[in-house]
Amino acid sequence: MNKGKTIIWIIDEEWSDYKDEQRLLQQEVPNAIIRCSSYDYAADLEAFGYEADIILAQIYAEIPAKVIARLEKCKGIAVYGGGYDRVDIAAARAKGISVTNVNGYCIEDIAEYVLAAILYGAKQLTAYDAAIENGEWGAQAVHAPIHRLTGQTLFIVGCGRIGSFAGQKAKALGMRVTGYDPFVTVERMSAVGIDKVSLEEGFRTADFVSVHIKCDETTENLLTRKYFSLMKPSAYLINTSRGRILNEGDLITAVKKKHIAGAVLDVITEEPPNRSGEIFHVPGILVTPHISYISEESYEELKRRTIDNALAMLRGQRPADLVN
Repeated sequence: MNKGKTIIWIIDEEWSDYKDEQRLLQQEVPNAIIRCSSYDYAADLEAFGYEADIILAQIYAEIPAKVIARLEKCKGIAVYGGGYDRVDIAAARAKGISVTNVNGYCIEDIAEYVLAAILYGAKQLTAYDAAIENGEWGAQAVHAPIHRLTGQTLFIVGCGRIGSFAGQKAKALGMRVTGYDPFVTVERMSAVGIDKVSLEEGFRTADFVSVHIKCDETTENLLTRKYFSLMKPSAYLINTSRGRILNEGDLITAVKKKHIAGAVLDVITEEPPNRSGEIFHVPGILVTPHISYISEESYEELKRRTIDNALAMLRGQRPADLVN
């Protein structure tokens, strides 16, 4: 037992060290004991985790109802990131445990990733190896039409803070931006230069589709062949939200059959993945390892805000980013 001590339990496999956490937490809670576990934490739960006062959890850490039922002192679970779908929110609330996330800390980083993906598709920078090998140079090397971004259309699925910011960046490049979000009004979209459209119209008219919608039971498997079949053969799909929003099999089929030109995916259905999965072996689909949110600046804000949330819950205060 750890009488008189505050146990802060970090469940994570992303960070190489916890210097920031130790410095910030121990400034406020000098008697804190900081314990760390991997995602395979069953033994640690029985050894000390059940006594944790606060949990800091990476977005990949599964915290189901059966784990929450074992927590005897926990006041809150602070998730490192925007996604909290691996925490049983209802079970936590039923036990009086608050859960927080961190929204918006990587708005600029994801918007920059979307722009990079758009330019990747528009300029086809990785498509010329075979042409060079064949001795083709200049116009001879170009086998598909290339268009300027000015006047092309970006369709944003999910026009919250990240989607809207990505749209504003695309507008600065001269693109037309359309958007779908049942929870955002026409007026709010118009204020940031986005034309509100239906999913069908958005997919049908887009040169690029960027997915930013929240993943929950209402949006899982939302985007299927029904929508991919509406896209232009020259169009690209970009996903930085969650893999489960797309039907991955339908997307693979659409790219293989050249119904669309390709996709840039920073998230996939299975994470961490099995590298032998088909999604990694389809010409036209570029997969990156869930890094669109990463920068030194985003890391700093993410850790600081996660710890601020944790400390507020520890004090019995309402945290800034409460989700339940």
